[in-house]
Amino acid sequence: MSQLAELSSQSVDGRDKVRDFYDRYPYPRPVDSLEQYSRVWEDPHRRRADHHLFWPHKPYREDHSILIAGCGTSQAAKHALRWPTSRVTGIDLSATSVQCTEKLKLQYDLKNLEVRQLAIEQVSQLCESFDQIVCTGVLHHLPDPDAGLAALHDVLKPDGAMHLMVYAPYGRAGIYMLQEFCRRLGIGATDEGIRDLIAALGALPAGHPLEHILREAPDFRQKAALADALLHPQDRAYSVPQLFDFIEKTQLTFGRWVKQAPYISRCGVMEKIPQAFQMANLPLEEQYAAAELFRGTMVRHSVIVYRNDRPGNTDPISFAGNAWPSYVPIRMSDTICVQERLPVGAEGVLINRTHSYKDIFMAVNPAEKCLFDSVDGTRTIDEILKRTVGPERFDREITRNFFERLWWHDQVVFDASQN
Repeated sequence: MSQLAELSSQSVDGRDKVRDFYDRYPYPRPVDSLEQYSRVWEDPHRRRADHHLFWPHKPYREDHSILIAGCGTSQAAKHALRWPTSRVTGIDLSATSVQCTEKLKLQYDLKNLEVRQLAIEQVSQLCESFDQIVCTGVLHHLPDPDAGLAALHDVLKPDGAMHLMVYAPYGRAGIYMLQEFCRRLGIGATDEGIRDLIAALGALPAGHPLEHILREAPDFRQKAALADALLHPQDRAYSVPQLFDFIEKTQLTFGRWVKQAPYISRCGVMEKIPQAFQMANLPLEEQYAAAELFRGTMVRHSVIVYRNDRPGNTDPISFAGNAWPSYVPIRMSDTICVQERLPVGAEGVLINRTHSYKDIFMAVNPAEKCLFDSVDGTRTIDEILKRTVGPERFDREITRNFFERLWWHDQVVFDASQN
């Protein structure tokens, strides 16, 4: 057998193992109701913020073609509910996952959803391209992740956007220790093996690297979640430098982190360490890598990427030039302003509730609170200034710094489509 044929055979065998695994232990756990999810996404401001997270320079629209690659039991149905005027296609290797999604499609009459049992590497069989591709928690389970991402690149429209999530290595150290424990003892993905493993986890010594994950992930003791984490037949992780290499060799380019504050030296605890100045002067990619090492507990990386040949305005959001006064800030829907037990001089503290790191928050003084309260998703930064403090008190530098801080702290996204 040639080397190429042998690699192809190994890839098919790997896919078969993964398909069998998810047919027996579908993940995420199948759900019976999407009512709460649907209510959350009825908020038009949330949908608009989500659009400009991916496309800051494109006017808002809701009629995208969306591929959910590795849709699991409910992800494609959720996107079809979220974007009722978009056309959503879900693919998954697992027949069980496809059946769960088809059940939700019928339950919620999702005429905008199509579901196919198909491997990511075979996505070209759909014979179409997409405005947006969502592939979260999948590529790191493929026999050949490079081939999977290359296949997705080929069906992404030139001006499309892709949301990827892959595992990160350092925060998952405890998981990989337990995976090796299971391999050495021959513990397999069976109901009996999982039951005994759950019992064993209750006896983990204090301070074990898995401890913080058990504490932060309440579903970890459920059968499917435990099997997915500790007994999966294929699993790899990417450090920040490895992730950038992975993206770039597939002719894609990094856009932004879905949640960027944990990677930025000017946010949270990293802003206060003695090395903050050195970190802030690193190139951004090096800064991200340093942040991953300092934080030490990141279990995943979620990124937005684009084709490196995309047309049109591809400039990132920036406050270095003269474009920023025409940006329209849009609040992230999960941001709240706390006004109790405040630091001295603060009028409020802004918190994005989706951040897992509790050190990431943004204290605002009375003038900044007034500016933030005037963010309504329709006015530009320039218009907000004129409305709240008047042109005679316009301080360009303070204003620029404030909105840039909001941006880095994941408190707002920007509609820059008028630039």
